[in-house]
Amino acid sequence: MRRIPGERSMTFAAAVNGIGNGMYVPFTLVFFHYVTGLSFPVVGAVLTVTGLAGMAALPLAGAAVDRFGARPVQYVLYATRAVGFLFYPAAQSLPAFAAVAFLTAAADRAFPAAQSALIGEVARGADRDRLQAALRALTNGGSGAGALLATLVIGVAGPAAYTYAAWGNALTFTVAALLLRPLRPLRPVRTAPGAAPGARRKAGYRMVAADRPFLTLTAANFLNALSYSALSVLFPLFIVQWLHGPAALTGTAFTINTVLCAVAGMFVAGRVRGAGARRTRAAALGGMLFAASFAGLAVLAAVRPAAGWVIGAALLALVVVYTVGELVHSPSAEVLAVSAAPEPVRGRYLATYQLSWSLAKALAPSLFTGLLAVDGRVPWLFLIATSAVAAGLLIRVERRLPVESVVVARAPRDLVVAS
Repeated sequence: MRRIPGERSMTFAAAVNGIGNGMYVPFTLVFFHYVTGLSFPVVGAVLTVTGLAGMAALPLAGAAVDRFGARPVQYVLYATRAVGFLFYPAAQSLPAFAAVAFLTAAADRAFPAAQSALIGEVARGADRDRLQAALRALTNGGSGAGALLATLVIGVAGPAAYTYAAWGNALTFTVAALLLRPLRPLRPVRTAPGAAPGARRKAGYRMVAADRPFLTLTAANFLNALSYSALSVLFPLFIVQWLHGPAALTGTAFTINTVLCAVAGMFVAGRVRGAGARRTRAAALGGMLFAASFAGLAVLAAVRPAAGWVIGAALLALVVVYTVGELVHSPSAEVLAVSAAPEPVRGRYLATYQLSWSLAKALAPSLFTGLLAVDGRVPWLFLIATSAVAAGLLIRVERRLPVESVVVARAPRDLVVAS
């Protein structure tokens, strides 16, 4: 199988980046409590505020990608995250912690948009789908390995291990940045007369705002992004508060999801490509698989079985359906956005698209807790509706998107690489 120049390094960088994220994401509040010495409520409030404020970096990152390219922007983002985690142990005052948290949050929010833009720069056609699937699988695998590594280190070294984990994160982000060096962007596709790259770049975000098909795509992704947030936010609350099941089921659900994403991600994405499915329809199918799992959870919420083994078996089966939906939806949806974005302003387009993920993550905690307080069935019925609407939007907008973004075309064998 022909490889993209630098592909091996890029995928390895994704795994290393995943290890860095996995070392602190599952323990976020505890991690920063021990590293900074601040109380849990203060840490939580700072992370919420800086996370929302960090979204302001997305438009700037998008413009920077269009001007300098995705790889230089990723270098800056990796460096920012590395410096942030390097200095976290010294940021024990509230202002210092808030400043470092804001810098790392801004880099975290901007990173996925720059990564998607990089995929668009180094690959075309079916290679984009394959590369996106590989990066997601290795990121998930790295996250699982990072979480396990952090657990082992904490078990051996105690609270002091959180400082070591922070420095370990700084190291992983530095290594991941160095691994991007072999990548070379493809030569840009010739633009049509009257659509000069400079003119498009000057149009900036006004061009994005006027592109209704792409905004529809972004709106559909926002609705599906709520489904992604359900696993980390809604599942734990639903299991413990509504079903009164063991909290250990939450960890088991996360483990199944992570392992399946890492092991089966490329296989499922390959089968979808091999079937010749249009990216819009594959993404819509993934959303409907989400809806199927949510329908099962709504039934479980209505029945509320007393037997613990019934709850466990049903939940784990529905998590598998949910994860298959994720594996079908994610590569197609992400590459659909990359390919629908005009090349000269791809960074701005993908920064706008990434806002849908950031907004969903910001709204999910309050939204899901509020719906669950009404009734255990309500959040799942809500998510069934959002998944169905998202699928409808994807099918409806299909004809208005560029053909090359919808149809998975084979990449040419003789790709010309810029020197």
